[in-house]
Amino acid sequence: MKLGFFKKSSGKKKTPARSRSTGSSATNSATGAGVAGGGGSAEQSAAPTAAPSGPGATSVGGSTTVFRVTVPENVRPGQEFQVYAGNRIVRVRCPPDSRPGQSLQITVPIDPATAGMNGGGGATKAGATGGGGAGASGSNLPPDSPNVRKINEPGNMGPDAYMVTIPEGVRGGQQFPVTIQGQQLMVTCPTNARPGMSVRIVPPPPPTDVTEAPERQQAAQKKKEEKEKTQLFEVEVPKGVQPGKPFALLAGGVRVLVTCPVNANPGQRIRFKLPLALTQAPKPTNEAAAIKLKYDKDGWTRTIRVHDMKFQWVRMDDAGNVDTNKRFDPEKSAYVRKLEFRPGEDPRLRTGVLSLVPATESFVDSKIKDERGSDVVGYAEIAEAQVKNFEEKAQWFQDKCGLLHVEWNEGHMRMNVRRQLLLGDSVDAVMSLSRKDLRKLWRFEFIGEMGIDAGGLAREWFQLVTEEIFDPDMGLWQSSETNQMCMQINPASEFVEDYLVYYRFLGRVMGKALFGGQLVAGHMVQYIYKHFCGWPIAFRDLEAVDEEYYNNLKQLQQLADSGEDLEMLCLDFTTTQEVMGVKQEVPLVEDGSEVEVTNDNFPEYLEACLKYRMLERVKPQLNELILGFFDVIPEPLLTVFDFQELELLMCGLPTIDMEDWQENTEYSGEYERIGADAPSVQWFWEVVSEFDQEMKARLLQFVTGTSGVPSRGFGVLQGNDGNIRKFTIHGVPVGVCLYPRAHTCFNRIDLPLYESLDDLKEKLKLAVTMVATGFDIE
Repeated sequence: MKLGFFKKSSGKKKTPARSRSTGSSATNSATGAGVAGGGGSAEQSAAPTAAPSGPGATSVGGSTTVFRVTVPENVRPGQEFQVYAGNRIVRVRCPPDSRPGQSLQITVPIDPATAGMNGGGGATKAGATGGGGAGASGSNLPPDSPNVRKINEPGNMGPDAYMVTIPEGVRGGQQFPVTIQGQQLMVTCPTNARPGMSVRIVPPPPPTDVTEAPERQQAAQKKKEEKEKTQLFEVEVPKGVQPGKPFALLAGGVRVLVTCPVNANPGQRIRFKLPLALTQAPKPTNEAAAIKLKYDKDGWTRTIRVHDMKFQWVRMDDAGNVDTNKRFDPEKSAYVRKLEFRPGEDPRLRTGVLSLVPATESFVDSKIKDERGSDVVGYAEIAEAQVKNFEEKAQWFQDKCGLLHVEWNEGHMRMNVRRQLLLGDSVDAVMSLSRKDLRKLWRFEFIGEMGIDAGGLAREWFQLVTEEIFDPDMGLWQSSETNQMCMQINPASEFVEDYLVYYRFLGRVMGKALFGGQLVAGHMVQYIYKHFCGWPIAFRDLEAVDEEYYNNLKQLQQLADSGEDLEMLCLDFTTTQEVMGVKQEVPLVEDGSEVEVTNDNFPEYLEACLKYRMLERVKPQLNELILGFFDVIPEPLLTVFDFQELELLMCGLPTIDMEDWQENTEYSGEYERIGADAPSVQWFWEVVSEFDQEMKARLLQFVTGTSGVPSRGFGVLQGNDGNIRKFTIHGVPVGVCLYPRAHTCFNRIDLPLYESLDDLKEKLKLAVTMVATGFDIE
């Protein structure tokens, strides 16, 4: 499979095995509930789609939706009455043998164009089904057929499954009726089955009762009106704020960004309104969020703009003012990934252009709509979720993804792959899907193996396929230069055939895993998680990517700060890149070899170095990875997480053995002589033992750069040189640093000699949580 707009490399490296099966494209089919496990209509059923003989993704079901309605009072047999079915108004004719209070089932086409919207003569008449509940008494539904048995599948997140015994006289390929959940369904007997054998089916979910829809709509409208209520605030324009410029403040416990009116000056009082739903949100339960609000330290914070309710990054200085400095400053400036979507040649895939922009120019919508245009998430819900703890955030995220999930009635995807060609088959299947298909339920089948996917096969697939694609032998990813536990994009991956397809595929897989609550194998370098969640990237992030490169730039900065003439070094705006053992010169700006580095343009040189290492070096690969991720996940949902939480959400909370951790910890500096017997060290382990699983993981991220723990334990923890670098606690006087600080390149935490347990506990928790806020606590 080759997709038109992807660049095909002419070079050669190790080429991953790719399946060229013609079964990779998704086919739409309307089907009844059969052994394939698809959805269907309760009124009439077409023959089920045959299972594909080869690998690929098959769309199952999705032509109609079944609803349950109650016959209203004063409606006589043969008369019509109007009901709401989804976002449509349809008319139903009461069957001759029904009366008010009885339940009916109606089958409505999914395509809105086939149903009338005004309830008049143009409305579609949906007839009640014969049997299966149409003639039931009151709301009681008929019992299941005697040859039907519900099966319990642990971990199953989809519809219930049933075992159905094939009746006597039914041959392979013939259909027979059963009643399940009040619905009469037609089941097709498999060709290799015979009477007395059982087959597994997944019927469509019980029809939705739509009779009370108008009342529910009124309740939704009332809730919407409540959200639109506002509270008036009055504030004095701070000193130094110019007309038309923004400033940040806390209003109702929420940090907001207000633009000074053009006719106002510092000292004048201005008014603005905020929605009550935003200001009346619960207080922070997330420790990092609470600390960020409490400590107005120097750093970046995400605010909500008053004029359009969008989230934007601002940098607060020590005086609490918004920093509007435009020139690059290695201590203060930061950049955020910007993705501009553009229409693509292939309707299944969006294209886009990735760039780094100043953090203050980055903003994210605070609303999400579903396919019907209805609001799923608003700014108040997101702002409320941002201050939850990690477990609550994760649950909130899954709940919102559930609202965006394509209903089972609209079809699901059957993914057929061969274990021996797992990656190739998976790429062909996933890359054939539309964005809507990515949000459907996926059922997996390993061709040639017996197994029912009740969640276990899906977990296995996500684990195996991400393990394979992260394998350095594939040539797409390589171990980080500073942390062997983390994977970074291989700049030489362009020599792998169809390499961009694989990054787009992985982005989709990661997005789908996050969307469906699955985990992936492989921890990425920290700045990629920052790109995913739109988090600011600062100059100091270079240290975690390439410590030697970062230290060289810091030395140049010290020379410039001391007044040394940088022109004497004969540097220009280029860098050296080594690919496949060959070194080549790469311009950092246009005609970089012609631009000499001077003291005057040195800040721009540092800026260009940062942009190159954090984006330009692997821009095509990152572009496709992030595009694939956002094929599934709406970006506003990610604003509730910081980059550390995103890693924990995608890879899972690590299992940490405290005894193994302590046994494989080394001590240096002030603690080298007495080691674990030092009072501060004993307090440290006492505090860490009291940490919950999330805080322990955050401490690991703080010190090592990732939440990953080697499979053989802390005893084989590696440093940036690939050698064993055990977790190290380095003792320093309090006068050297007030807070603990980390050196992720060699897994070391500098722990001051605190005089009390409470002092250590406060400072350690502050250091660990503030690292994810972008605030500098030194």
